[in-house]
Amino acid sequence: MDTMDEILRGFFKRYESMANRVLASDMDVAETTFAFASDFIAASPAGVMTGKNDKSLKTSMEKGYARYRAIGTRELKIRNLEITPIDALHFLVRVDWRSVYEVNERPDVVIDFEVHYLVQLRNGEPRIFGWVSGDEEAVLREHGIG
Repeated sequence: MDTMDEILRGFFKRYESMANRVLASDMDVAETTFAFASDFIAASPAGVMTGKNDKSLKTSMEKGYARYRAIGTRELKIRNLEITPIDALHFLVRVDWRSVYEVNERPDVVIDFEVHYLVQLRNGEPRIFGWVSGDEEAVLREHGIG
């Protein structure tokens, strides 16, 4: 049987692969909503929001990916992943991401960032029920993107 570490690493590897397929317009974003719990919370410098894994999540994700494509996002890669167990069913997973952008005539612009995910094991499957991220818009502006 897989260890929790292997299960969570596999889950995020699948999520990374699917995100890149959505960026490339090779997959419908609705196929990625499996990764989220029925309800979730998100926090960033813009504030705290709650949401449901329903049509509104799909719509929000479609808008987000359309914007990522419009600003030249070419790829998202996991650089590192750290798992901190909270209890037997809950985990804090820090994902260090690398995003690559094609911006005008400049060589690829690379931005590293981190997101902390709250993950719950439900019926043997991981589900993201929350995340905390930095100020994405400020970082993009610093790199002349957006």
